[in-house]
Amino acid sequence: MSSKITALLNPADITKALEQCAAGFHHKTFFATSGLSKKTDAELATIFGVLDGDKSGYIEVDELKDFLKCFSAGARTLNEKETNDFLAAGDSDHDGKIGVDEFKIMAKQT
Repeated sequence: MSSKITALLNPADITKALEQCAAGFHHKTFFATSGLSKKTDAELATIFGVLDGDKSGYIEVDELKDFLKCFSAGARTLNEKETNDFLAAGDSDHDGKIGVDEFKIMAKQT
């Protein structure tokens, strides 16, 4: 678990959110349970920075697949349908990736 993420989110809430994802991932459920939906724009930008592994300024498909692993190294990879649904939910400008502003909006839509 990234120390930047655990500084902003309760580890017990992260664990609960990951457990809920075992049978299937839905971003709204994960954001609400983990506490992401209650974070400020600045806090969400910090978390976005962790999720943006290649520091491109965007979360691309490969990073979305490993989204849960950013919260726990032992977490599962999202399957293709979950990844595509996640991308579709956040990619409001349809450029095939999620920017920081799109992430902030998506995180608060619970």
